[in-house]
Amino acid sequence: MRFVIVTGLSGAGKTQAMRSLEDIGYFCVDNLPPTLIPKFGEVCYQTDGKIDKIALVMDIRGGLFFDALFESLKELEKQEYQYEILYLDANDEVLIKRYKESRRKHPLAPDGRVLQGISLERNKLSELRNRADNIIDTSKLSIWDLRQKITDIYGEEGQSEVELMITVLSFGFKYGIPVDSDLVFDVRFVPNPFYIPELKPFSGLDKPVQEYVLSNEVTKAFVGRLEDMLKFLIPNYIKEGKRQLIISIGCTGGRHRSVAIANEIYEKLIKQGHKVNIEHRDISEDVNRGVRKL
Repeated sequence: MRFVIVTGLSGAGKTQAMRSLEDIGYFCVDNLPPTLIPKFGEVCYQTDGKIDKIALVMDIRGGLFFDALFESLKELEKQEYQYEILYLDANDEVLIKRYKESRRKHPLAPDGRVLQGISLERNKLSELRNRADNIIDTSKLSIWDLRQKITDIYGEEGQSEVELMITVLSFGFKYGIPVDSDLVFDVRFVPNPFYIPELKPFSGLDKPVQEYVLSNEVTKAFVGRLEDMLKFLIPNYIKEGKRQLIISIGCTGGRHRSVAIANEIYEKLIKQGHKVNIEHRDISEDVNRGVRKL
């Protein structure tokens, strides 16, 4: 079993470190009272390997409870439970900037200067820092850099981070733009099969509509440009630590044009090796509601 205790300065990135550990398969618990660590370790060790990677985030938020941490670590050692300490650090200037951006108060100086709280916390955690197995200074690290370091240290050999999960979503503007969209593209400039009697009953999932929409020169140009944009955007989203991307493509009713184009984009992303879902939110809305006009 790998038992990691994540600690360090407030604002140094413990929450992001925990998320990274979760992504590589660790069972994570945030701010568990230190007095409960030995019992928690005992329970996990009795799972016969069902829980073999654990991370506990411990920090100054525990208040008086935090003072019991060293006694709990001694108890783990007494019971011969192996553990590691990961300490997250950052310089004062970076920590002050992060606090100002988040407008949070420092837990050790709720009514005073942030710098005062940082100094008190450094002193209180100095012994723990000295005992750490791994220290990561996040002062100059991006989210992606931190995630990569966590994976390198605590992941299994050959293990990579969880990939970006992409959802391509078709929708109809008359039913509203999906609120969770990251990127929204309006394809109402494409000729509409709705006005062609023999195509109107079909949807963008049907070959006749697909051929009509995708054979249009305007559609071809749009799909090509969108593909180029996504080739640029996706690696940069991944680099900045984004884990989910929702690409919404809309036409008037969400039945013909957006469906055909969303499917085309989906197929191109699959061929590029991305993890992709496809959803057609409004494909049956007009039929279900008996609506027949735009």
